[in-house]
Amino acid sequence: MPRERGQKVVATNRKARHDYTIEDTYEAGLVLTGTEVKSLRAGRASLVDGYAFVEYGEAWLDAVHIPEYNEGTWNNHPPRRKRKLLLHKAQILKIHNKTKEGGYTIVPLSIYFSDGKAKVEIAVAKGKREYDKRQALRERQDTREAQRAMSTQRSLGD
Repeated sequence: MPRERGQKVVATNRKARHDYTIEDTYEAGLVLTGTEVKSLRAGRASLVDGYAFVEYGEAWLDAVHIPEYNEGTWNNHPPRRKRKLLLHKAQILKIHNKTKEGGYTIVPLSIYFSDGKAKVEIAVAKGKREYDKRQALRERQDTREAQRAMSTQRSLGD
């Protein structure tokens, strides 16, 4: 019986949604040491440079920064180490085939606790070009301005 219920987000990679076009998302478990879990429960992690890859039929998460636990002893974990992802074999094969196609990469979107277990949301994504990023920002700004205009019209025109 898990002690916690629900979902508690530890870290999100907001820049990934800006830099990449997200194709598929997967929820994966993480193989962590004790001090890593304690550091995550304290809300300390960074996904900025993180990426995932498939090697010998196993999925790995690399370059995710989970800082050392303050109250840890000499057996504290290294902050940027490879961590194994727990996925079904069919999911690993699907992800591996997609990334072998070319142009696709695996990016972590968020780390969170789901019912007390550490999970990471990964995405198979394709990098955006600079003009695609500008166009997405312009579209978001246009919809924001349209919503603002409609709300002021409703409040004035009733």
